[in-house]
Amino acid sequence: MKKTLIFLLLCSIQFVNSQELALIRKNGKYGYLTKEGTFRIEPQYKSAKSFFDGLAAVEENGKWGFIDTKGAWAIPATFDNVKDFNSGICIVYKDKKWAYINIKGEVQIAPPSDKLFDFEDGVAFIKQGNKIGLINSKMATLLEPKYDVIKPFENGFARVQNNKNWGIINTTGKEIIEPAYAEIGNYYRNVAWAKKDKVLGLVTAGKFIPVEGADKIWDFETQDLTYARKDGKIGFIDLKGNWAILPIYDKAKAFSKNLAPVCIGFKWGYINPKAEFIIPPTYSDAEVFSTNGLAPVKEKNWGFINETGKLVIPTQYGITANAFVIALFTQQDKGFIDGLARVKNEGKWGFLKPDGTVLGNQWFENAELFSKTKEKNTINEIATDKPKAETKSETKTKPVTKPVNKKKR
Repeated sequence: MKKTLIFLLLCSIQFVNSQELALIRKNGKYGYLTKEGTFRIEPQYKSAKSFFDGLAAVEENGKWGFIDTKGAWAIPATFDNVKDFNSGICIVYKDKKWAYINIKGEVQIAPPSDKLFDFEDGVAFIKQGNKIGLINSKMATLLEPKYDVIKPFENGFARVQNNKNWGIINTTGKEIIEPAYAEIGNYYRNVAWAKKDKVLGLVTAGKFIPVEGADKIWDFETQDLTYARKDGKIGFIDLKGNWAILPIYDKAKAFSKNLAPVCIGFKWGYINPKAEFIIPPTYSDAEVFSTNGLAPVKEKNWGFINETGKLVIPTQYGITANAFVIALFTQQDKGFIDGLARVKNEGKWGFLKPDGTVLGNQWFENAELFSKTKEKNTINEIATDKPKAETKSETKTKPVTKPVNKKKR
């Protein structure tokens, strides 16, 4: 008679929980707020930075280190200065020199470079003499230094320059567009605007298509139309370089949700891709629509409208602090991002919900945008190995390991 053996196995299972935290300052101290409006980490730090790669830099007794999303020290405060983590790597300053570290705090030895550059999209620049190349987060050289200039990567592509000619590369260092243009824009759906022989146009499939009369073209963003200028007026071109909307506006911004802010005289409204005014020009300023269908509009102060033009949040807020802050923020920073909008009211910062209520009913001395974090959670389980029927052969399955996965011109 066969005996049935039951094995009890204690399993430790890890999974990654993604959340978002915002750096805020309250009563002179920095802490971290959840999207529910509660403090994940109470304000307690004299100086601190936002979370990146699950770690945030904070200062203690004049030195910098990194905490995790529970507020525990992940990397002790031993550095004189630190940057932010990206792609699992951070630049730190200690003992009068800069170095790379990983999320364990271990020093990483990079290929020779005249200076260290921040990682972005899994790569960082290296500079040798007057030439720039790329390395990956494993500190391996992806691209030997060969370009005079490489601009920061955006959505996996970067502008590069050699001999005053611009082109595009991807994060492997492959040339997507050969450096052959006096100017070049971002790379969107296999298209980039460029300037060749004093003529502006689009580069697609290796061909340069002039845009008739254009003297400035802005980058494509989220839709297949971008704004361009001709004879001092703004219109919109498509991905083939055609004027889809004639240049008759004094100012314009990008399309989003099939609506674009345009200005006639001193008033802003919104048009659709057929150049029809969906929201008449009545505002002193306007921004692009967020994915939740709300857009910031300005009378004396800022409020928010929906896609029909209805004012759903009164114009009583600020969305930028001063010229310096404006230079740091992008258009999307001024609206709703993942369900919340950062606004200023009577000198304090907070976050609005789409219904106009204030997150946690709290205002702060400073509030940064929410940044996504990754937190490892561990669950211990008792697993029972039940008796199995006899089989002639058993298939073994190997565990699958997944690889671990700034600004313009």
